[in-house]
Amino acid sequence: PQNPNEAADELERAVKELGLKGAKINSHVGDTYLDDEKYWVILERAEKLDVPIYLHPTIPSPSMLKPYTDYGYAFAGPAFGFGAETALHAMRLIYSGVFDKYPDLKIILGHLGEGLIFWIYRIDFASKRPWLDKKLQPKIKKLPSEYIRNNFIITTSGVLAVPAFMCVFQEIGADRMMFAVDYPYERSEESIRFMQKVPISDIDEEKIYHLTAEKLFKLSY
Repeated sequence: PQNPNEAADELERAVKELGLKGAKINSHVGDTYLDDEKYWVILERAEKLDVPIYLHPTIPSPSMLKPYTDYGYAFAGPAFGFGAETALHAMRLIYSGVFDKYPDLKIILGHLGEGLIFWIYRIDFASKRPWLDKKLQPKIKKLPSEYIRNNFIITTSGVLAVPAFMCVFQEIGADRMMFAVDYPYERSEESIRFMQKVPISDIDEEKIYHLTAEKLFKLSY
């Protein structure tokens, strides 16, 4: 992403010539995020190609990292920093208006949505309160939660907690969820056993296991 035009061209080559189904970007680019319009050429190309971008976690950006440093990677990594960083990035994308400009752009978030689904009611606060100064409200056409429901796909990777799963399932539904495993850091068998415990229907299970992915990635067998 440091070279946005080249990155967009490489995404197109990867999709059209190599048969890839999207791209993964490890969240922030140095100390910047994809809401910066210099990166929008990548997002525009992803929408044109009809492929998703997987917004993958990394440790918080340099400007955010200091409060984490006292406790090191154990704090800044998967236990907390990864989710906080990626949720922030997703919200920056929403507030930037990129989904108004590219309404069919699709972003994948792992780890049951990096906590955003739990906050899905709260993130609409600034858009719903009529007494809030208009200058403080996000300059976007829809509620932030609507972009999450329309433009984001959530994977189950790395969060094997039934209450957390059910929160996401009840808020956005199986059509926006995909099974995933944080292999090799977590065991695939453990994730399968977890899925067998969640109280959902067979058809919703099928959607999460493979039907959502088949539709998103245009897979056929």
